[in-house]
Amino acid sequence: MNKKDQLRKLLLDARAIADAAEKAERDFTAEEREQIEKLLKAARDLKAEIVADEKDAKLKADILTLDAEFRSDPRQDPGQPVQPGRGKTIGEQFVEAKAFTNWLQQIAPSGHLPESTRGIHSPPVEYKSLLKDLVTGVSDTSAGAFVETDYTGIYEAMGRYPLNIMDLINRRTTMSDLVHFVRQTQRVQEATPVAEANVTEYSGATGEISGEKPEGAMAFEQVTTAVKTIAVWIPATKRALSDAAQIRGLIDQELRDDLYEELEDQLINGDGVGENFTGLTNTTGILTQAWNTDIPTTARQAITNLQVNGRSRATGWVIHPEDWETIELLQDDDGRYYWGGPLARGAPQLWGVPVVTSQTVTQGTGYLGDWRKMVLWDREEASIQVSDSHDDFFIRNMVAILAELRAAMGVIRPSAFVEVAFESGS
Repeated sequence: MNKKDQLRKLLLDARAIADAAEKAERDFTAEEREQIEKLLKAARDLKAEIVADEKDAKLKADILTLDAEFRSDPRQDPGQPVQPGRGKTIGEQFVEAKAFTNWLQQIAPSGHLPESTRGIHSPPVEYKSLLKDLVTGVSDTSAGAFVETDYTGIYEAMGRYPLNIMDLINRRTTMSDLVHFVRQTQRVQEATPVAEANVTEYSGATGEISGEKPEGAMAFEQVTTAVKTIAVWIPATKRALSDAAQIRGLIDQELRDDLYEELEDQLINGDGVGENFTGLTNTTGILTQAWNTDIPTTARQAITNLQVNGRSRATGWVIHPEDWETIELLQDDDGRYYWGGPLARGAPQLWGVPVVTSQTVTQGTGYLGDWRKMVLWDREEASIQVSDSHDDFFIRNMVAILAELRAAMGVIRPSAFVEVAFESGS
């Protein structure tokens, strides 16, 4: 079996594994993925050998062709007119050139130079054929024909926002399309010291102590949040998926990244309309902290606000990257950085509370909170499906690659969060 047949077999084996997974509408198993990677590596190595062999064969053929051209002499063919310089070496063209023969006749009429002759210089001889046949790397008919494109195999994505909020919140699972949770709206605040009773029947007379304990009261509300679907799809041809081994993996990863980027944005900015989550920004009951003097003062007052009015302990700040840059660049009157400066990098903290940056929050506004009080219920984690049942995709050999996830979210204690103004007037 020659190398091209071996290459074809390797690709067919890899294609068979991919077809089996696509037919079952599932991702590759770990074993299948490892097997495909081995097959593709072997195919790439074999293709490189084939390309090298073909290059060697072409070089040999070019050498033979050039050699035949240099060795041929048109004067040997009676049917061809003799052209000056054709079929001659450079040396032959030089000694037979008219400028050289005339000069030689002048200094050596006999055709022989005496051994004592010194300091002579022959006239320049022009070789037009050398200029005309100059080898150049620009032309596809000259050296440029041997230049091969170097395909590195490097793929560089455009990049996405780092997703940090998902690491802060409480994540659970649900098997239902609706999630109910109970939120306390009034806490017990009636506790008070009580003296011991001194009468069996209290009448209200002076000196009587009833010893009656105060009754407490609390109130609750039931909150229902629906499971929402976040989805995105992309069309692709079957040929593209078959011929470009890595494209399916790139598409799958790109679609998943887009789902989670939208999910994190919904956690903060969802307006609750239609299929949108009710994100933190639009949740009723979260605390607010107005701007006061500067960022450090405002941030410290937000911590107190959360402790006193929210009765919660902060687990993190979520701050826009530009606001965090402003905070880290703050200096005292002597030009010293409050947060240590460029040579004192450590875990980001603001007044001892961990900081994560996110571009989902609006620049000029940050959030402080106990992020365990925001819950995401996963109904179906991100999944990828492929189908040709969309529109006329079947007859056009196209498929739709669909990514979707289903989840519900809720802020179970709004007062555990503070919206903080990091700018005057925001």
